[in-house]
Amino acid sequence: MAAIDDFIHGLPKCELHVHIEGTLEPELKFALAARNNLELPYRDAAEMRAAYAFHDLTSFLAIYYEGMNVLVHEQDFYDLAYAYLTKARSQNVLYVEMFFDPQAHTARGVAFGTVIGGLRRAQLDAERLLGIRSALIMCFLRDWSAEFAMATLLDSLPYKEWIIGVGLDSDERGNPPLKFAAVFARARAEGYLLTMHCDVNQENSVTHIRQAVETIGVARIDHGVNLLEDAELTEVVRARKLALTVCPISNSFVTNNSQWTAIDKMLTLDMRVTLNSDDPAYFGGYITENFLLVQRELDLGTEHLRKFSANAFEAAWLPRATRDAYLAQVAAYGDAG
Repeated sequence: MAAIDDFIHGLPKCELHVHIEGTLEPELKFALAARNNLELPYRDAAEMRAAYAFHDLTSFLAIYYEGMNVLVHEQDFYDLAYAYLTKARSQNVLYVEMFFDPQAHTARGVAFGTVIGGLRRAQLDAERLLGIRSALIMCFLRDWSAEFAMATLLDSLPYKEWIIGVGLDSDERGNPPLKFAAVFARARAEGYLLTMHCDVNQENSVTHIRQAVETIGVARIDHGVNLLEDAELTEVVRARKLALTVCPISNSFVTNNSQWTAIDKMLTLDMRVTLNSDDPAYFGGYITENFLLVQRELDLGTEHLRKFSANAFEAAWLPRATRDAYLAQVAAYGDAG
């Protein structure tokens, strides 16, 4: 057991599904609140963590958005991103594509440039000082209007060299992908790559995945385990080699388990399934802990663990030569024992 754990800890990793706002640990939240003269409704970090009792996506989002209020100035966003990138590098993450939610900040008066300016500085410093490369994916909030999403897309254009793609997250109920079809079409025309959340066990999950794949034309699906309920759709996703950015620990909070049976089936079907941390400060596990959980549940050997990592690098939005260099590191990484 110790040998396989050591293998997981040292495995070169790529993370494709992490919300930078979801990496805001309670200790940093308190530090930023103090710096910005804000009061939090908790006595300390331990009490805050105890309040993270989620039973579904909606109950999680309520606390998630409340926590963002401490992010006010560019330095706050820098500190947030640099803390995550430091943690990720300690778990041998070599490359990460991070989601950020500008609407959650601009709607409360924080300028788009303030948000992305802090994140960008942290990315550059982390690459220079820590050796971890990263890219930004801008997400639209699906429970707000398509018009606000389009306005946010336009706001992003002066910074589009810093943004690799766009996604769609937040509350899925009554907010299908088609609601944002024009926004994603414009984003594609502007050169952005496309991904989209299709959360676990949501109303009309399979229909939403089908819209994302067949109408929007995404390159990846975030979560997406419900596609296995439709054999034809599963084959389309498998044949196109669309990546699925699955988040096992997160699944355990918003559903009744990590969805390990779905992950196992995706492996069996040779789908491009990847393991990711989602909102680790709220769910209590970064990428290594997600690998450890799935290994415990499926009793996986090193070949399958390497496969998760290779799948992520294959799905990453990187130049071919850069991707191949990372894949070579995964292939060369030694077996446990």
